[in-house]
Amino acid sequence: MNLRNKRVILGVTGSISAYKAVDLASQLMRAGACVDVVMTECAQRFIQPLTFQSITGRQVYTDMFTNDPGITLEQMQLAREADIVVVAPATANFVAKLAGGLADDFLSVLILATRAPLVIAPAMTSAMYENPQTQENLGRLRRRGVVEVPPEWGYLMGGYRGRGRLAANETIVDTLRQVLGRNGELSRVKIVVTAGGTREPVDRVHFLGSYAAGKMGFALAREARDQGADVTLIHTPTNLMPPVGVKQVEVNTAQEMLAAVRKALEGAGVLIMAADVADYRPARVETDKIREGEKASLALVRNPDILMEVKEPVVKVGFATESSNFKDAAALKLSRKGLDLIVARQLEGPYGEDADSSQVSIIAKDGSVTDLPLQSIERIAREVLRKVSVLLKPYPR
Repeated sequence: MNLRNKRVILGVTGSISAYKAVDLASQLMRAGACVDVVMTECAQRFIQPLTFQSITGRQVYTDMFTNDPGITLEQMQLAREADIVVVAPATANFVAKLAGGLADDFLSVLILATRAPLVIAPAMTSAMYENPQTQENLGRLRRRGVVEVPPEWGYLMGGYRGRGRLAANETIVDTLRQVLGRNGELSRVKIVVTAGGTREPVDRVHFLGSYAAGKMGFALAREARDQGADVTLIHTPTNLMPPVGVKQVEVNTAQEMLAAVRKALEGAGVLIMAADVADYRPARVETDKIREGEKASLALVRNPDILMEVKEPVVKVGFATESSNFKDAAALKLSRKGLDLIVARQLEGPYGEDADSSQVSIIAKDGSVTDLPLQSIERIAREVLRKVSVLLKPYPR
């Protein structure tokens, strides 16, 4: 949500991947940003300004010189009013131009004139990207504080393959969110978030696990990062897109998660346990696959309770999914585990562990209850972190 009402300048240069910038502009608009597109002359060889104008509903800037005084003044104001500038795609030529401080078109002039943070997403052939001169130029820009969204490996122009493909638009948008959140409400706070469902091995093939996909934990990690926090995300295997700028630790079992949490908590101020940690694990892990038709019994032993194991003076947030009397059960868990907050959800209903929306109640240590109607997990994450921010005030930061 930190993109809402932000003035974003989207620079488009002359790459074959310029067409992807149309979807990027659309994603930024859907996030609530005000998008002004600036195109170089070469970019207009690949795509027309009218396409961007139709998406953004705003004038597209293409020329440095104009006979209309009103447009000239508006162009000058762009540099002053921008909250962030992103160049996607950025060609090798434009990267070299930025590194050398040149200003021979409107986009390069605007970048030199603005004090807004700059993000670039290079797109070129792998040979051009790996060229020592290009790498030297990118290194020079990074040392100046420019944020690079590195290109991906994939198919390039002419059917070649290699590193040079424009990063996914979702990754570019996520990077903008990270950069805009640097000085947010939770800056200088280290937050540890767990996500997903642990996997307790039965044999070399099977495991005991849950349906949890980790969406809530990932949403919490991304939102905390958007508010400036230093986030460590400890998660089980998942197909979810990792949040940009978040330290990730992948684990499988409850014991591995406990070890990772203990290590990550050094210097942390908050622990949010959104993971579904298995209460039990097999007492013995078979060395070979259990065959069909074999008689087998499974003895279980209890896993450590990670929240109970944490003794550090941090704000502790837990989650509880119960089938009945979920608020009472969650309140008991909050008291027993010494939590500051617990997010309670009833198991019944059409919205399962893998849902994008949920209806929860947030119960605080003082007994207050905040009932949230059905809404996206992103909105729930924001509300949880708003309460965490309030709780942090008595804690040293």
